[in-house]
Amino acid sequence: QEQLVESGGGLVQAGGSLSVSCAASGRIFRSYVMGWFRQAPGKEREFVASINYSGGVTLYADSVKDRFTISRDNMRHTIALQMNSLKAEDTAVYYCAGNRRSHTGTYPSAQDDDYDLWGQGAQVTVSS
Repeated sequence: QEQLVESGGGLVQAGGSLSVSCAASGRIFRSYVMGWFRQAPGKEREFVASINYSGGVTLYADSVKDRFTISRDNMRHTIALQMNSLKAEDTAVYYCAGNRRSHTGTYPSAQDDDYDLWGQGAQVTVSS
C-alpha cells in the first residue's frame, strides 16, 4: 500500500528555521505532483507549496513565498519543506500530500482535491 510518512517539525522561536520531510512508498512516486498543506487549530486546511514530478516547477502560497522552499529527491522517494524566518502564524500541523493520478505533464496544484494520498501530519510550533 502506498504511504507517506512525515518527520521533522518541532518547536522554534519566531525568526528561526525548521524543516519537515516526507518519505513515500510506491514505484510511481517519480510522476506524482506533491504538496504540503497545513492546518492550524480552528482553521481550515490551507495550501503551502507544491512541486511537479521533476522538481523543476514549484508553486507557493503567498504567505510563505520567499521563506519556505519545497524540494524533492526522487531517488530517495522523499520531499521536504525548508521553513525559514518562521512566524507564529506558521504554527500548524503540516501534511504531505501526493496526487497519484499525476503524470509528467501535470503542474503543481494548490487545490487539496487534487491530492489523494496524505501523510499523518507533523507539528510545527513557532513561539513569539
